[in-house]
Amino acid sequence: MQPDANFWNGIAQKYAQSPIGDMEAYQYTLGRTRSYLKTSDKVLELGCGTGSTAIELANAVGHITASDFAQTMLDIGAEKASAQNVTNVDFLQLDASYHDAKSQFDVVMGFNLFHLVKDIDASFAEVHSRLKPGGLFISKTPCLSEPGLGFKFGLLKFAIPVMQFIGKAPFVRFLSVQELDAAVAKAGFEIIEFGSFPKKPVSRYIVARKT
Repeated sequence: MQPDANFWNGIAQKYAQSPIGDMEAYQYTLGRTRSYLKTSDKVLELGCGTGSTAIELANAVGHITASDFAQTMLDIGAEKASAQNVTNVDFLQLDASYHDAKSQFDVVMGFNLFHLVKDIDASFAEVHSRLKPGGLFISKTPCLSEPGLGFKFGLLKFAIPVMQFIGKAPFVRFLSVQELDAAVAKAGFEIIEFGSFPKKPVSRYIVARKT
């Protein structure tokens, strides 16, 4: 079975060309995220993929470190940023367990990421450690154990273990909304905004403050 980094590197070009599944939900949560940002903010995005969200939000902040553990994704993101003359986004290879006590941020973001990490508690604890006091953690996470997946996603749920065994799928965690919210709170965050966008299949949007 291939390591997950190899999987994501292998699909990077296809991923970059894929349309956003629910543009209305994406634009809404993008706007909500923007409302929390300041032009002085130093931001870290975990699991940035090909950098679309970092590039969209770049003009709202001072600087974004857009990170991912798949180098091919980062290379595509850097090309996109250069083509759009976005100069305050850096692309860095690291994963959700990376820790550097010297680098603290005003905001840490992670979109469509945390259902793909193997130790969600450790990942949220690392996010907490990277934030300045009172800093914000903004995330959006598919909660795949919630009802309403639909026929396609329902079949995929049963097919994933086989696909993982042959290297055609990454690790996937089937979270509930309750489990996700509890894990965020357990890491030392106060949830200040939440919602599901879209509602089916549920993708949980959370804004939480470091306490």
